[in-house]
Amino acid sequence: MAVTTGAKPTRSPMAKPNKDPIPAPDDVAAPPADAEKTASGLVTKVLKEGTGEDLPTTSDKVKVHYTGWTKDGKMFDSSVQRGRPAEFQVSGVIKGWTEGLQLMKVGEKRRFWIPADLAYGDSPRMGAPAGQLTFDVELIDIKKGPKPPETPEDLAAPPADAKKTKSGLAYKVLKKGEGKTHPGPKDRVTVHYSGWSKDGKMFDSSVTRGRPATFPLSNVIKGWTEGVQLMVEGEKTRFWIPADLAYGDKPKRPGAPAGDLVFDIELIGIRAMGKRPGGHDGHGHGPADGHGH
Repeated sequence: MAVTTGAKPTRSPMAKPNKDPIPAPDDVAAPPADAEKTASGLVTKVLKEGTGEDLPTTSDKVKVHYTGWTKDGKMFDSSVQRGRPAEFQVSGVIKGWTEGLQLMKVGEKRRFWIPADLAYGDSPRMGAPAGQLTFDVELIDIKKGPKPPETPEDLAAPPADAKKTKSGLAYKVLKKGEGKTHPGPKDRVTVHYSGWSKDGKMFDSSVTRGRPATFPLSNVIKGWTEGVQLMVEGEKTRFWIPADLAYGDKPKRPGAPAGDLVFDIELIGIRAMGKRPGGHDGHGHGPADGHGH
């Protein structure tokens, strides 16, 4: 499916059309004057009004039909052509889709003009389409997902009782764990987590996806690699991660959140991947530096 991101798992590859392409709309290169533009740069226009009342949230799953074109009118993917709708979580797709879908009602058909920074960027990997993209999207159904975690009140700065490491990482234990062993820097860990930017926007959450994440601690942002090693199984901790231990103030990776970040992390399991100095077994931790989760 063309709309899934690389940072959040690409659940299915972009389909290779096996029929004649669906012709691009006349306004594929630029939106018309009556289209609506959001603060992010996404432009949309309703093509057919919907009959539903609810709008999907980032934790919901949706069923859609869609067709996507590059700015020059080349069709690169279409569920319509395949003859079967696509289903996915609203938070598991490119930013332009995540934002645009939340504007729609069931039965509605809408055209999206998505700038490169809300899609795959100007130089994407793995064959994804580059630059501005245009999609026609029809919302068929919404399946309500888990309730999103509440936004912490102390996002802007750690409280006085938070601890701080030499690197600048701040943390506070929210729930003590029953484990005895800490993960090592090369171990694999299973966690539930949610991440927010300092302005209160939640940019990722395994909780809303309804399944924990597993990864090696050696393949995540520095703040995770350091922080998760402080935890034991069953523990839930809040981390205030400065930009230089996350993705930076101007991330190179398309779609990665910028600046200081806050994560709530619950360590569910550790899988040792080697011996620690002194003969102790290592254990695992953290989100990948591809996206910190």
